[in-house]
Amino acid sequence: MTLLLRVNDEVHEVEARTDESLLQVLRRELGLTTVRETCGIGVCGTCTVIVDGELFSSCIVLAPLAEGREITTVEALGDDHPVRRAFAAAHAYQCGWCTPAMMLTARRLLEENPDPSEEEIRLALAGNICRCGSYMKIVDAVRVAAAEAAGAGGARGGR
Repeated sequence: MTLLLRVNDEVHEVEARTDESLLQVLRRELGLTTVRETCGIGVCGTCTVIVDGELFSSCIVLAPLAEGREITTVEALGDDHPVRRAFAAAHAYQCGWCTPAMMLTARRLLEENPDPSEEEIRLALAGNICRCGSYMKIVDAVRVAAAEAAGAGGARGGR
């Protein structure tokens, strides 16, 4: 079937089977290899995308159900986004496999809560597994991004 998917503010006409996941279609039809499959059952968070402002595991969303919805992948952040810069500055990755999903999760958290505590950051990231165990650096990166977004004042970057 032919679908119109709105991904990163662009509409794409793609082909998909009715039983195909959004993850499969994003990778095959649009070449978005930053949307990654690991568990295939919605547990690890590696395939996280934002759909209509909410985090979703794209491996368990059927592609036809995403038609007409706003889908955001890490590519929408661009190279100059505070979250991307913070992940680089904090060295918040080793292998990088989980990084796109972690960045999207961090972006969504900071949209909802621009000044999160460490506990709030850890809770928000709990749905994303990092096989390298880079959690401390990832939490640091979210703190850095929050501090940058807030300017110098108000952020709890030191916690």
